[in-house]
Amino acid sequence: MSELEGVLAVYKPAGFTSHDVVAKTRRMLGMKRIGHAGTLDPQVTGVLPLCLGRATRIVEYIQELPKEYIATLRLGMSSDTEDLTGTVTETADDIRVTEEEVKRTLDSFRGVISQTPPMYSAVKVGGKRLYELAREGKTVERKSREVEIYEIEMLEMVWNGKFPDITFRVLCSKGTYIRTLCVDIGRALSLPGVMVKLERTMSAGIRADRCLSLEEIAERKADGSLPEFLIPADEAIYHLPVHKVADEKKTAALQGQRLAARFVAPEVLVDGPIRLYDLQGGFLGIYKREDTGSIAPVKVFAQG
Repeated sequence: MSELEGVLAVYKPAGFTSHDVVAKTRRMLGMKRIGHAGTLDPQVTGVLPLCLGRATRIVEYIQELPKEYIATLRLGMSSDTEDLTGTVTETADDIRVTEEEVKRTLDSFRGVISQTPPMYSAVKVGGKRLYELAREGKTVERKSREVEIYEIEMLEMVWNGKFPDITFRVLCSKGTYIRTLCVDIGRALSLPGVMVKLERTMSAGIRADRCLSLEEIAERKADGSLPEFLIPADEAIYHLPVHKVADEKKTAALQGQRLAARFVAPEVLVDGPIRLYDLQGGFLGIYKREDTGSIAPVKVFAQG
């Protein structure tokens, strides 16, 4: 039996690291070539795309795509980890905030914003991950980074005792820390804030309703139907432009040779990666236009 190939959308349960999900899937499927596209913290649930077999070569491309989350922020409380897994560091009394104030504040976060990575994160500073330093009781200076909030909307506001819990949906760029976004929203309302719940509802264009649970993966593996649930590698990078190569240059393309621009249609005008197909619709791989105008291979997918 040939190795499975494609993107398997998993719904990650709470209590598992992304690495745990990969390791468990490797054991279930009996294969080593599996990689995930976008880490989720252990307590976070939701869409975790796994790339199987040769599809591991497209991880970097699908990681770049926007992600959607549904988050719950509690106003009036903060913690050292920016979520409820940490130690509470501050609480506020007599909180007075309206739904309209919250909605206006959320709206103000649309667009490009600057974030400082939390101490409890996997960002490396001086060769050590921030969470390792945080566990040693150290706090170090972190460089802020720009991320983009494409969409943000309030879904619900309910009072949990004296604290208002704000549930909101956000569509954002790669690298956005939702925990930090929660803290920053609270700060904009002059209140401490902490993330109490997070679900990733979309990643790499894949929504939660297309995902399989770990139990369902085991069932599909047992009954032989798992291949039907795999997204082909080229479909998973749907955001890359499609081009075709002339029949006489198909073999050259598969051998990793550069192609003269006249053999590729339509004309390649973008500088970024493209998907290249033969005239019959067979996926040949990811290619890119060079400064000379030639079309060069980046990742060739030889057809079996």
